[in-house]
Amino acid sequence: MASSIALTSALGVPHGFWASVTLLVVIGGLQHHGNIRKKAFERGLATAIGAMLGLLLIAQHHLIGSSVLTYALASVLAGACAYYAVGKAGYVALLTAITLVIVAGQGDNPIDIGLWRAFNVALGTMIALLFSFAFPLYATYDWRFRLADNLRECARLYARVMIGTPITADEQVEVFVRLSGRLVALRSLIAPVAKELKVPAERLEEIQRLHRSILSGLEILAVSARQRANKPEWGTSYDTLTAHRSAIRVILLACARALRSGDTTALAALTLDDNRLASGIEPDTALAYEMQGSYWLAQQLAEQASQLANEIAPIALK
Repeated sequence: MASSIALTSALGVPHGFWASVTLLVVIGGLQHHGNIRKKAFERGLATAIGAMLGLLLIAQHHLIGSSVLTYALASVLAGACAYYAVGKAGYVALLTAITLVIVAGQGDNPIDIGLWRAFNVALGTMIALLFSFAFPLYATYDWRFRLADNLRECARLYARVMIGTPITADEQVEVFVRLSGRLVALRSLIAPVAKELKVPAERLEEIQRLHRSILSGLEILAVSARQRANKPEWGTSYDTLTAHRSAIRVILLACARALRSGDTTALAALTLDDNRLASGIEPDTALAYEMQGSYWLAQQLAEQASQLANEIAPIALK
């Protein structure tokens, strides 16, 4: 903002505040580094289209002189932008409409004012793009830390719902709202992260799928733990489940540490014994009926944790 004010003041540009307005509009949609080139193109295209339409609207008003026609054309153009704003080109359509209104006003601006406003819009867009490239926001860090936080919390939660103290219904709602919120946020970061890390988006989609499956399994386990209160315990399977619980927690916590530090070498080395242990839960027919479902879910979670570690291990996070 300071750069915009200083530049327009130093150059003595008329109507320079429109450069600042455009700067705020454009930089408000600041994108992650992985998508910044695409968004830069969209911003430039929208500025050019909006400025051209605004100048044409002014020109026809001066030639024909009908305010009713000018207002009708402005409304039609705004309606067209609104129509396309809900599709893939939504960002282009939105900025096109804003630029059109800035340049043309209500269509009765003098042509020189329209030209100066078009210049200011281009200047504000250029400043926004310059700072976007100079100080980009990397989606990778957001993705790594959000996923690490969720996996760390999953490790704590798994230890508790499997052989620990069941969580209350209210506590479960609070925990899973937090976990699900991060999961949803991670989904929107996949495309820019894939570009920044130069990894196939399919690998990140698989990590997202495994992450979602682990959350679903944990939520079912949490409900089961409450429902089997005062029911038979794990009996002879307790020692086996305790070992597997420790192995799964080690894998989840190792994934979280690798994501936060950016070093996946330790994760790759870890997966040999712990993955084998985590994947080795066998059906136990001696278990009481109430325990069979949770036992099967433990096996599925073990396999998913192992697969998650194997998906993260090859990614160069730095």
